[in-house]
Amino acid sequence: MDQMTELQLPSGTARFRFGGYSDRGAVRRLNEDSFLASLPLFAVADGMGGHAFGDRASQAAIGALAQAFDGTTHATAQQVLETIHGANEAVLAVTGGSDEVSGTTLCGVAFVEISPTDSHHWMAFNVGDSRIYSWDGRHLVQLSVDHSAVQELVDLGEITRLQAATHPDRNIVTRALGADTTVEPDIWLLPARGHQTFLLCSDGLNKELSDDEIARIIVFHGSEQMRESDGLPISLSERLVCAAVAAGGSDNVTVVVVESDLVGSSSKSSEETVNRDAMPALLEVTKPRG
Repeated sequence: MDQMTELQLPSGTARFRFGGYSDRGAVRRLNEDSFLASLPLFAVADGMGGHAFGDRASQAAIGALAQAFDGTTHATAQQVLETIHGANEAVLAVTGGSDEVSGTTLCGVAFVEISPTDSHHWMAFNVGDSRIYSWDGRHLVQLSVDHSAVQELVDLGEITRLQAATHPDRNIVTRALGADTTVEPDIWLLPARGHQTFLLCSDGLNKELSDDEIARIIVFHGSEQMRESDGLPISLSERLVCAAVAAGGSDNVTVVVVESDLVGSSSKSSEETVNRDAMPALLEVTKPRG
């Protein structure tokens, strides 16, 4: 069941609808995914399969994010950036100084204000191969770029995106929380305006469903919602997870869906309105490739 809430902003009202769902899939014994769906920050973490404490690593990362913003609906870009680094430290602490290796991917979006005089923005962040998509009512667009061995081969032109889906190295990530004492996330800002929808997922979703299939399920879900008049309607996040499990469920599957509506806000929300002096310097140089 999705949650709904709203925020009063200086220039209008922001209304949010969001929810998340996770399943261990049809094959895995343990669910190593974790997620957070709570204003102002939404995230998905996928514990690294084959490594010790993968489930605890994802829980530690999400726990650090949740604790940092517990009891508040407001965030700044700097706070989110600091919290990502705090999540990396939390994952490193999972091993307790042993020789065991633990790690997790992390992707998410946060509703942030850059400065008191600037309009709000969505701050997206990504480490690993969990994904961030946007949906505009017609097109599903992958916003994040996978930090993976096969994505690097795609970037080099050595394989196609279609070949990447079945490549033997498709499960190798090149960045993860807990892999080192420092973490290098891709971070970028998206102006908050009108109606926006973001979909966050672990790779268990896109392993089983193509982007076109995900888009078709989103469209179908919208039409089904119009027909549902009683009972508790299934959320889009649950519908997508169940579809991936039914398609094979070879991995854990987690989806978080966030919708926002800005009502009565000014037209100030554009990239040009960002106060660069108030923005963390890293935000200007860590936009995803492509």
